Amino acid sequence: MDKAQQSCLVFNDRGQDNQRANKKIGRTEMKDLKIGLRREEKNIWERRVAVTPDKVSELLASHGIKTVLEPFRHRSYTDDEFQLQGAFLEKDLSGCPVILGIKEVPIASLLSQKTYLFFSHTIKGQKSNMPLLQAVLDKGITLIDYERITDLTGRRLVFFGSWAGLAGMLDTLHILGKKLKILGFDTPFLEAKAAYEYHDAQEAREQIRGLGSRISESGLGAYPKALVFGFSGYGNVSTGAQSIFDLLPHTELTAQQLHASAENLKPGLYKTIFREEDMVAHKQGVPFDLDIYYSNPELFETRFHEHLPLLDVLINAIYWEEQYPRLVEKKWLAAQDELRLKLICDISCDVNGSIEITEKITESDSPDFSYDPKSGQIQDGHEGPGVTVIAVDNLPTELPRDSSKTFSDSLNPFIPAISKADYSQPFEDLDLPAEIKKAVITHQGRLTPNFSYLQKHLDNFHAENR
Repeated sequence: MDKAQQSCLVFNDRGQDNQRANKKIGRTEMKDLKIGLRREEKNIWERRVAVTPDKVSELLASHGIKTVLEPFRHRSYTDDEFQLQGAFLEKDLSGCPVILGIKEVPIASLLSQKTYLFFSHTIKGQKSNMPLLQAVLDKGITLIDYERITDLTGRRLVFFGSWAGLAGMLDTLHILGKKLKILGFDTPFLEAKAAYEYHDAQEAREQIRGLGSRISESGLGAYPKALVFGFSGYGNVSTGAQSIFDLLPHTELTAQQLHASAENLKPGLYKTIFREEDMVAHKQGVPFDLDIYYSNPELFETRFHEHLPLLDVLINAIYWEEQYPRLVEKKWLAAQDELRLKLICDISCDVNGSIEITEKITESDSPDFSYDPKSGQIQDGHEGPGVTVIAVDNLPTELPRDSSKTFSDSLNPFIPAISKADYSQPFEDLDLPAEIKKAVITHQGRLTPNFSYLQKHLDNFHAENR
């Protein structure tokens, strides 16, 4: 045997030893990988899950990741469904390095030095959640916010958006039937149910499709005019809402066509989608430019009041922050002698935000209130004067199994990397996919560079509450 052959044997033996060692290490690492699924405590309606049972078995079989489930009898998927797929039921999640939820975790329930994934509702500096953010920092938690998991273009990758729109549209049709009844008109919309009253989205679609057939045959019942629905935005939320509305017979008009034909619309349903250039205008009168609008929104003002007199129903489906113009302003509403606008479904749900008359968040079983523009007063339900507003901030949970399945499917590809990351490393060395790393708000008790702007919001909150 020559030296070359001997070298090859030594190399192969070492390679086999390394492979055996790697397999042993891999088995140990895989054995210890755990994620925790926490119970939802924010309100009685929250029944969604971040990981569905089918993904539990997939994560275990393909990646050795165990799922530990905190017992919760209101969860849309039962504990038994999870256990049948290999989940472990435990009251204590302290053994899980990574814990997943949906809504904000109560401060008292936060476990120190863990990695959490949930919708924190802190990225706009929301005052109501600054105590939560401070607690996350104080407890050395790594917080990953689903809302900031995006691709290179800023498109969200993990979201419930389309389901918020779908549920919001179902609730809109349900409340519209009641609102028109109060105004003296019996219409087919009285047959529509609230989203949470349907077993699932398939049942809802079948019922609305049947409703559409009856409208095609017999019209809008006692209502003698056109009903115009406006949709602000064209993203996931808006398209989800439109997917329900489009089951009804209707005519689609651009904003320009709506204005040109407003006086001659025949009885029936109409739909108009409003884009950015329809909603705002440059203060100096220069032609609209989308890039300039998003980079310098302070240069623009609302022009949505041009469209409001033509709408009966508005579905608000845009993302909004304070630097952007509002769509519906109190002062404009107060100046009107009479209003055609009957109902707003504010899916964006920012209190006093893009819809300034959104005075509060509502619950699924009491989803609406009416705002009187003259007095500025609100009254629960749809019987009061003025515009009725639907402002449920967790609409996807009204169709919890459907929305959870979509969300889990989109999150699942990232879970192995999230589970295997070493969170003891400094942030700059944290080995996570780029889409996830940009969504890390806090790490080891500090705000990460992309979210350092939140410190001023924390400081302001503390100053106001001394």
